[in-house]
Amino acid sequence: MLNEFKAFIARGNVMDLAVGVIIGAAFSRIVDSIVNDLVMPIVGAMTGGGFDFSNYFLPLSSNVTANSLAAAREQGAVFAYGNFITVALNFVILAWIIFLMVKGVNRVRASVEKQKAEEAGPPPADVALLTEIRDLLKSRPAV
Repeated sequence: MLNEFKAFIARGNVMDLAVGVIIGAAFSRIVDSIVNDLVMPIVGAMTGGGFDFSNYFLPLSSNVTANSLAAAREQGAVFAYGNFITVALNFVILAWIIFLMVKGVNRVRASVEKQKAEEAGPPPADVALLTEIRDLLKSRPAV
């Protein structure tokens, strides 16, 4: 069983996954900073200042009288919907950033493929002949 485990760990997929998890954790901190340090202050300025989703909650116990979420949690159960809004906003920003990254990579990849095709020159004679035959067969009416 130990040898099987070594073989499993040595596979490239496991290492790729580990690298992805590590980079994902670091990327999560970047997104948190974008939300907390850039987006939320702008939202706060647009809504009259002092707007912070993280302290929005509904007390679920009559013992909860605090105004901040941390203090309210110490007093009893709370429904912390503001924290959910912050996490959802983080997700939307993260999804947008990943979308832009994938779009950029696809654009670069298409450019590289186009450049390779231009450098390759015309296809060999046999490929050109087969392409012509294919196109002629496509243009024939179905029998």
